[in-house]
Amino acid sequence: MEKLKMKSHITLIVGVFCLLPSLAFADPPVSIPPKGMVLVSGGVYVMGSHKSLIELNPGDLFSTDRHALGPENPAHNVEVDPFFIDTHEVSNRDYMKFVQTNKVREPLYYKDPNFNNFKQPVVGISWKEAQSYCIWKGARLPTEAEWEKASRGKRSIDYPWGNESPDNTKLNFNQEIKKTTNIGFYEAGKSDYGVYDLAGNVSEWVYDWHSPEFYLFSPKKNPVGPKKGQYKVIRGGNWRNNSEDVKMHYRNATVPSMRNKTLGFRCVQSKNAPPTKYPNPK
Repeated sequence: MEKLKMKSHITLIVGVFCLLPSLAFADPPVSIPPKGMVLVSGGVYVMGSHKSLIELNPGDLFSTDRHALGPENPAHNVEVDPFFIDTHEVSNRDYMKFVQTNKVREPLYYKDPNFNNFKQPVVGISWKEAQSYCIWKGARLPTEAEWEKASRGKRSIDYPWGNESPDNTKLNFNQEIKKTTNIGFYEAGKSDYGVYDLAGNVSEWVYDWHSPEFYLFSPKKNPVGPKKGQYKVIRGGNWRNNSEDVKMHYRNATVPSMRNKTLGFRCVQSKNAPPTKYPNPK
């Protein structure tokens, strides 16, 4: 009987030690964000303005007005998979590591004292340069749908923080400061997921090519813009924009070669692996 008990104890101990390696070296849960990122849960949300298709003037959908390049109508249901997104816009400090490592050109305004503080968001870079940086970091630019999901959360709201009118405690806008502010400055303006500066400070490059009619024909699951185009979509408003143009559903677009002092970016990671090589941004 004593031998039987001892054999049982030995078997139990051996069994526990056999389990230890798998516990100690198991892959981390997919919900643990990489450093500097937060998890945005997947799911269905209403993308675009609050107007449904039946409420719209048909002429608005196909307007050729340059200011209306990015119509955000109609409101439509979209489903996205979970993803990680940068908590902050990419800073001068982080972007210059990319420049120095890869011997690529500096941001256009890097020598301008109004825009070159290492804590300010990098500006003066093209779409290709932004995407190249993200791929270098093992990430990519967010799609429009991912960007708006990170901003909106699960609510039907106008701004990342809710429906309260914008003011200088929540964002940098309306040319009140006349330059960018340091990333992470506006605690009251972050989204439900804890993402900063999705309204104001700098507008942000996203992955998609622009089409003014895309919301009419957008896929319901993980939508991405057209396969080609003339303009790339930018989102988020910036330090020059008024209260209407910093609303989360506001869309604009510009040529991918554009490098100006109001346009920056952030990156995302998801199950959709990025390319292993980044395009030469020169």
